[in-house]
Amino acid sequence: MLLAVQARPRRAIAAGPLLVEMKGSPRGEQVWFAPVGLAVAPGETIRFVNRDAGNSHTATAYHPDILDRQRRIPDAAEPWDSGLLLPGEQFEVTLTAPGVYDLYCQPHEHAGMVARIVVGRPESGPGWQGPAQDAGDLPEAALAGFPPVDAILARGSVMPEKGGWT
Repeated sequence: MLLAVQARPRRAIAAGPLLVEMKGSPRGEQVWFAPVGLAVAPGETIRFVNRDAGNSHTATAYHPDILDRQRRIPDAAEPWDSGLLLPGEQFEVTLTAPGVYDLYCQPHEHAGMVARIVVGRPESGPGWQGPAQDAGDLPEAALAGFPPVDAILARGSVMPEKGGWT
């Protein structure tokens, strides 16, 4: 998956949840999170909204407690799973532990529908945890879908490249 980096102005906490949309092409051959990478401060709330009229999606943290997946969120973080969200439905999660959170859509992980949220910054002090280095049980499409942490931190958000998508 090609990625395009977009700047997002920094904002203060408590201005409302940050939006991550779940999207898909009209015939369903492409599915994605937008943004696919997001930098937030500890304590911010993320709202996942299914904007895909043709598919149900989940926002699921990689964690052994959820389908026995490899942990790809900070050790101090609580795992979450939105359950299937029908078109127009939404789910919120507040992220407090600093570090890198990798998440996926259960029915579409094989298609590369993954996202990465970076909470805080590496220099923010003890407890910050970088991305998982072990590929574990992730499909190639999922591994290719995670934007680099440095790009997320530099720009604030990273959007999927839409070349060829409608």
